[in-house]
Amino acid sequence: MQTTFAEVLETIENFTVDEKETLVDILQHRLVEHRRNQIQYEVECAKQEFEQGLCKPMTADEIMREISS
Repeated sequence: MQTTFAEVLETIENFTVDEKETLVDILQHRLVEHRRNQIQYEVECAKQEFEQGLCKPMTADEIMREISS
């Protein structure tokens, strides 16, 4: 059985303040870890693209011109 978001929120309402603070701390750490893993994956993909010749080195000015065009 899948728990809905609303059910989770309702359950959390019954937590003590300390439990809520602990939950927030755990979620923040998990989000940081998820973002870290995502960045690591994107860096690895970019390295592979570069090694395969699918992209070229650019200066910051060149990148900004490309973004704004």
